[in-house]
Amino acid sequence: MMEKVYPVTLEGKLKLEEELEMLKTVKRKEIVERIKIARSFGDLSENSEYESAKDEQAFVEGRITTLENMIRFAQIIDSDSADKDTVSLGRTITFVELPDGEEEEYTIVGSAEADPFEGKISNDSPIAKALLGHKLNDIVKIETPGGSMDVKIQKIS
Repeated sequence: MMEKVYPVTLEGKLKLEEELEMLKTVKRKEIVERIKIARSFGDLSENSEYESAKDEQAFVEGRITTLENMIRFAQIIDSDSADKDTVSLGRTITFVELPDGEEEEYTIVGSAEADPFEGKISNDSPIAKALLGHKLNDIVKIETPGGSMDVKIQKIS
């Protein structure tokens, strides 16, 4: 069975490794301590602190497994080897919505490190899918859940 590959920048992989380390060394210990304290309250069947700590423990263990898998199957994006004039993973794209929209800038990254609040969009997003492979000054039609829009690529870096 083929495992899923997670395209990430080197910076993104380092962030994933940092989060994994924090969860394993800090968060796990905190939760174990919370469980220990909650157990001291007595009857576990009606102990909301205990249930809350166990729920958090399950979430953290799931996240650890997910991160380990993402790191194991990470594929580092090498944007330096790609054509500088073509939209590809790891590139920052500046475009303007036509006819007279505002300029927008996004970096296209793998889903593992996407963060729209930081201007990093997943290669699986409608905007990135539409832009990938296009060149500087191309006009691209982007289909989004909110409707379609035409954009002109202003800059690729």
